[in-house]
Amino acid sequence: MSIQEPGFWRAGAISTTAVMIVVLIFLSIDSIQVISAGGANVPRYDVINQQIGYRYDWTRRMDVPVIGGPEPLFGTVYSETGAQALIAKGKLVIQSRACMDCHTFFGNGAYYGPDLTKSWLDPAWSQIWMPATGAKTREDAMVMFLMNPDRYPTWTRQMPNLQLTREEAQAAVAYLKWMASVDTNGFPANFGMKQP
Repeated sequence: MSIQEPGFWRAGAISTTAVMIVVLIFLSIDSIQVISAGGANVPRYDVINQQIGYRYDWTRRMDVPVIGGPEPLFGTVYSETGAQALIAKGKLVIQSRACMDCHTFFGNGAYYGPDLTKSWLDPAWSQIWMPATGAKTREDAMVMFLMNPDRYPTWTRQMPNLQLTREEAQAAVAYLKWMASVDTNGFPANFGMKQP
């Protein structure tokens, strides 16, 4: 068969397409394993029962989440299914209030308000918001702020009161804590302490 014949190019196109389909299938399977809850980069939902921190990993040259010992959210130890249901509700609360119109989650959304991908880890919750709200825990300060942001004005831009119930605010906080545990390969950049 000569390269001048259409059959040669047709056979080449068919074989190349078949190889690329196989590669795509393998890449898709690998990606699903990495991005699914319980996968390599995304912890199971019941991680909300544990401490979540952030540290610089010199081998990867980026900040990574660190899962620590027990730290039940709202003093409750959630089962995997209970945590999944709570986080799903939190995601729906965030979607129903169009939070992405002002905030960014995993790099998607707007930049009018702060990026919320690692908001659980923000030291401002313990340094500013716990004293301002009188809350004893970070999650309680977050709930109080989310329920009544107009009572706690933030710098030059103020979050509108979205009329969240306590249950909705707690679900949103659960989602934010879980989201902070996801290894986002250093995103958002420079969120943790800057390294020399």
